[in-house]
Amino acid sequence: MDQKMIHLQVLMHYYMGVLPAAFEGGRIGKGTNIHDVNGEELYARFPIVHGKESLGWVDVASHPIFGAAVLGGAAGAEWNPEALIAAAARAARKTGLRKWSSTRFVAYSFPKLAVQFLGAAHEELLMLELHTWARVPEKRQRATDEPPGNFERWSLIEETPAKVRRTNERAFQAAIERIEKALGRLLPKLSAIPLDRDRIGTALGATLTLVRIVSDSRELHFSTRNADHEPCFELRGQETNVWCVGASTQMVLDFYRYQYTQSRIAVELGLGTLSNPNGLPYTRDGDVVTALQAMSSNALTAAMNTTPTFDQYRTEILANRPLISFIPGHSRAVAGYTRTRLIIGPLAIITYRGLLVYDPWPPNAGVITRWENFDTSTYRRTFTAHVTTI
Repeated sequence: MDQKMIHLQVLMHYYMGVLPAAFEGGRIGKGTNIHDVNGEELYARFPIVHGKESLGWVDVASHPIFGAAVLGGAAGAEWNPEALIAAAARAARKTGLRKWSSTRFVAYSFPKLAVQFLGAAHEELLMLELHTWARVPEKRQRATDEPPGNFERWSLIEETPAKVRRTNERAFQAAIERIEKALGRLLPKLSAIPLDRDRIGTALGATLTLVRIVSDSRELHFSTRNADHEPCFELRGQETNVWCVGASTQMVLDFYRYQYTQSRIAVELGLGTLSNPNGLPYTRDGDVVTALQAMSSNALTAAMNTTPTFDQYRTEILANRPLISFIPGHSRAVAGYTRTRLIIGPLAIITYRGLLVYDPWPPNAGVITRWENFDTSTYRRTFTAHVTTI
């Protein structure tokens, strides 16, 4: 996509309400290319800025493998690639690496990122995980049905089944063509507009008729009575680079008012210690169910779903229950959903199904993605929990 189309995509998704409201008044900064492990460009991360203030970032697909343009956005999450590269360089020198020709950002385990150091022939010299600056291990051979581990490099492009790739590539092209056909003539006018819903609406309304947004959304609250209190969920950063399952479990237990440290949860799940941590093997996924029930003295009834659907996420959120969501190589908590359409005349130009993801990575920080595009991700497991009643 060219820059004007990227700008149009971000504007429309903001206008629809599927990018954070905190972006109001912001402008789209210079994007940073994020590469796949195999070297191909996957997506670009664009900072949203207001003057000198950073409002967050939005990710826009470069590769058609995602099947859609906008992957999601995060408010309050600063993206400063120059500072990250400088920190990575300091960490690289501590490993003994003194010279390299170039660096680039790599989704070594999408959506987790690393900095890759390249030699003169574009060969890899070193890859360090963002923020922890731990050396990303070499790619390993796995069994056919074995997903990536919690700290492992793998290629999103190479590991996406060929049939899914073809379907997504067609969907990606069709999505761009729909918005270009409906709004392409407005590109010159819209390209100068910041993320301002009133100004975007005025620009659309002056040229188009029957522009509608149809939305069905909800975030977790303390109860199902949304109107009398604010959303109720808290982010917990994973305390090691392999404790994403522990942090996700902690977030769900916190919601139900069971306060455990990650070290205590790690004991229950067999994740080692802070000084010698390990991830949860895929053969023990079901241990999450056991832990949720044991650590609530069976006040919670938990279950694992191996075929997650958007409707399942929606049903659980409507019932005011958070979920733990496993994707390949990672675990997060989900605390909201949106299903939003931009309709012009009789046609749905953009349909967006998103999840409110509380991601414990980067370690000791985490990030909230509002809304992660459900149709651009692979969901491997969900874990649900409800209060046991008598």
